[in-house]
Amino acid sequence: MKLIFISGPSGSGKTTLANQILGKIKNGIVLSTDNYYKTGLQSKFLSNFLDGYFDRSISFNYKLFKKDFSYILKNGASINERTYDFEEKIIKNYSKETNNIKFLIIEGIFAKEFSDTLYNQKYVFLELKINKNDCMRRALQRDLKERGKYKKRAINEFLKSWDIYYEKFKNESIKCNTNKFTITKKSNIDQILEKIFI
Repeated sequence: MKLIFISGPSGSGKTTLANQILGKIKNGIVLSTDNYYKTGLQSKFLSNFLDGYFDRSISFNYKLFKKDFSYILKNGASINERTYDFEEKIIKNYSKETNNIKFLIIEGIFAKEFSDTLYNQKYVFLELKINKNDCMRRALQRDLKERGKYKKRAINEFLKSWDIYYEKFKNESIKCNTNKFTITKKSNIDQILEKIFI
């Protein structure tokens, strides 16, 4: 199975790119870290009082994500689909069977962190480098429409998330067994995908 990780700051277009890749391949599936946030009272409390909560490792349900990731990798199949409700702070789980998976695309704010836990595992790593203002515009559209935030809070949280993302990875390097591509607004996605799937 081929693993493709997509990382970038909030609003950089990770989900859009993942779906674009999915539309060009057969037997692929996307696993989004955005659907694996922690739930319960602690999450409800911290998301209201801790700036940038959803961009911090403390918010990520690593154990559940690892469980689903490992199952897909081992079996070449997925038996469910999860979505996170940002207003209710719950994970909704739907039964959905997908078989014969050849490409597993992992995208989201925690994709890079998770990829660092994979020792001796080859994968393709796509890093989105998009202008801060463009990212903020996209993030605001999403947060106002899908996550029930008001504009001032959405702006403040974006700015905090931007700082968190780049602070977190400023001294990090991708492992030598990884095929890495940096993607900007000027990148030719089709050419990059050709290199990936050769």
